[in-house]
This record gives sequence, structure tokens and C-alpha cells, in this order.
Amino acid sequence: MTVRWGIVGPGRIAAKVVADFPHVPGAEVVAVASRSAERAGRFAAEHGIGRAHGSYRAIVDDDGVDVLYIATPHPQHRAIALAALRAGKAVLVEKAFTVTPAATREIVAVAAETGTFAMEAMWTRFQPAIVRMRELLADGAIGEVQSVQADLGAQHPTDPADRFYDPSVGGGALFDVGVYPISFAQMVLGTPRTVTAHGVLSETGVDVEEAMLLGWPGGRSASLLASLRCATPGRARVVGTEGWIDVPPRFHHPSQIVLCRNGSEPRTVEAPATGAGYAHELREVTDCVAAGRTESTVMPLADTVIVQDVMDEVARQLGMAVREGPAEL
Repeated sequence: MTVRWGIVGPGRIAAKVVADFPHVPGAEVVAVASRSAERAGRFAAEHGIGRAHGSYRAIVDDDGVDVLYIATPHPQHRAIALAALRAGKAVLVEKAFTVTPAATREIVAVAAETGTFAMEAMWTRFQPAIVRMRELLADGAIGEVQSVQADLGAQHPTDPADRFYDPSVGGGALFDVGVYPISFAQMVLGTPRTVTAHGVLSETGVDVEEAMLLGWPGGRSASLLASLRCATPGRARVVGTEGWIDVPPRFHHPSQIVLCRNGSEPRTVEAPATGAGYAHELREVTDCVAAGRTESTVMPLADTVIVQDVMDEVARQLGMAVREGPAEL
């Protein structure tokens, strides 16, 4: 069968994702939706998509679509995902999944109630280099994992009118870049017991930068940094009792990892992505939907809930202004 995809939110990320569909067997992009019919039509023409809708409701009601890729601003994810799931459409929701734990749990609950597939678009977990890293960790290549270090930062305009500083569209470092190191640490170590955050807010109430220390039983920890004011290397390291694994920049879509075992020379493992790197998560969703599965084992919804809880605690400690979107389209 061919799994028919619809794109919701035809922006910069959506354009990159759509370009990777030729690498995904059994998938076809058939529709796109925006709140602007002109914008949807322009995106459809640029990418050879057959149908353009001038509202989100229209693509939810489109019987010729099986899966919606939701790439709107974070606070809008909630209403679109809920409507899609209730219409029997699978969803791939860009990270951050939402901006509050309550909204994330609401989407997860409706997915379970309707028996419909839902997944966060955390492409990092599907990168071949990260898949190989997880295999090495599972095989005990560096012993018992004790700590994770990761940073991700870029310099963005400090104009308060810029979307990165607008709380109404989920602006701030946490939801755009902080989600990556948090999800990486959660992937490796599981659910943290403690969360400590230190950072700075902009005049609009969103976070510009934060350092985070997550704690697990037995002294295991993760030291993480996310920033909109400093360009950082974007590297990660997983440390164990018998060595470590380096994930070179940018760690959220790497082409290689470096295994460093105590007493041995470092070994580089090359594992480049297909296309721009989005094809791997797209293939996962396509295969799951075609097979009638309701969840991914690589990016399970329980992990998304944990990461959202961590982000919520970071936001609380920093005093961030978080504004969740409506529940209805």
C-alpha cells in the first residue's frame, strides 16, 4: 500500500522534510495545508503536491490523507493533532511535541482511545549513527553508562519581535533547541529523578539560554546546555565505566560517532544519513502506519511525555512565560 501524507505548516522545516520523501518507499505527499491558501498553493507548486488547502480543518477532513506531518509553531500542535487523531489520521508532530505536559498527555490519550498512530518527530533517534551508538551501549561497549554531556546553541536575532522571542508561538531556546539534548539524555539514561536549571530570560519572558543538570539514581547525571545567544559546538558525549562515545557536531544529526574504550585507540564509526536525514523517521512512520501499528518502539510516546515533563520543570524554575495553544481548531 501507499501511505498518503499531508503537510501542515509549509515552512522552512517542512520544505526540508518534503525533499526527503523520494527516499521513503511506499510514501507519497498528496496534500499541504496552511492558514493562507496562497502560501499552501505556492508550497504545493514548488514541491509538486497535488492538493493545497487554505485551512487546517480542510486537510483534517481530506479523506485522501492517511498521515499528517505537523510543522506549525509548537502551541498549535495540540489542536491539529487532536483533530487529526479523532478523524483517524496518524500524526508525526514536530518537536517540541507541545509546550505543556497536559497537552502532550491529552494527545497521547486520544491516540490511545482512537487506536491511531502518533509520534514525535525526533529525527535524532533515527539517524544511523545514533542507532549504531545505541547498539554499542546495549552491548556494553563502554561499560555502565554514568553520564551524558550535550550542548546545542545558535545565535539568533535578539529583536523582541523575532519569532524565537515570541511566547505566543512557543519561542525560546528550550522548545527549539533544548529539546534535543534533553531527549538525547533521556534516550540514554531514562527518566531523571531530579532537574536543576539555571538560565536567563528575554524581556518577552522566554528563555535565551539555560544550563541543565539532570540526576538519576546511583549518581548518574546529564550536563546540558541550550542557547539562542551563543553558537556552541553541538557535540555530545556518553561516558561509561569502561570508556566513552563521542558524537561529533552536530550531535542531533551526526554522520559518525567515535568509540573510545579505556586503554584502546579511538575508533570512528561512519554511518551517514540518507538524504538530509529526515527519511529515516519518515520511513518509520510510513512502515508503522502500513503495518497498523499505533506507536514507534524507537520513539515511544512515553519518552515524549518524560521529555515534556523535564522541559516543564526547566520552564518553571526559570520563570518562563509558556502559552499553550487551544484544544480545538
